[in-house]
Amino acid sequence: MSIKLSSHDLRQISAGTLLHYNTNADDFREGTRDHDVTQNIAALLRHIEGEPPFTILDFGCGPGRDLKAFTAQGHRAIGLDGAARFVAMARDETGCEVWHQDFLQLDLPDARFDGIFANAVLFHVPGQDLPRVLRQLHATLKPGGVLFSSNPRGSNQEGWHHGRYGTFHDLESWRRYMTDAGFVELEHYYRPDGLPREQQPWLASVWRKPAV
Repeated sequence: MSIKLSSHDLRQISAGTLLHYNTNADDFREGTRDHDVTQNIAALLRHIEGEPPFTILDFGCGPGRDLKAFTAQGHRAIGLDGAARFVAMARDETGCEVWHQDFLQLDLPDARFDGIFANAVLFHVPGQDLPRVLRQLHATLKPGGVLFSSNPRGSNQEGWHHGRYGTFHDLESWRRYMTDAGFVELEHYYRPDGLPREQQPWLASVWRKPAV
């Protein structure tokens, strides 16, 4: 369940979470450099209709690992992150355009992207602000565009965890948020692949913005 947060609370959540990532940016880059998310990238790309190359927003791009993967496949990838150190790293590492925006203060163009890749990022948005953020992501997709998300799953609790704020949705809760924002579910799965469910802490899902 989401909890009632004041504007001061929300500013503290953003500031504290971004401070954590800025402070630990080098360790985060090294610790995640070799993470295999090819399953997630493929899940997004196979649902985008039309002829590539596609214009992709890597939402919460971090140091730029997945921007490199998209551009290596010939797509036009733009990154977005709230942590200034990640933005600088991603620009240096990839040469891509990378926007520095707080997730709770987004300024996104209308109908710009064929796909949004939100890997291990939307769980940082507090539950009460998530509907607004999802509507903004919906609006920046082209009609028929696709959003991929992967979040650590839980029992709909939220709060501070190891220096970062997080919300931990189950499938039913996540479906409500996404469908209320206007998305249609295409598929979902749990990660890492091939393990018993109790050893799969990540819920991945793919969603379409209806063309009409």
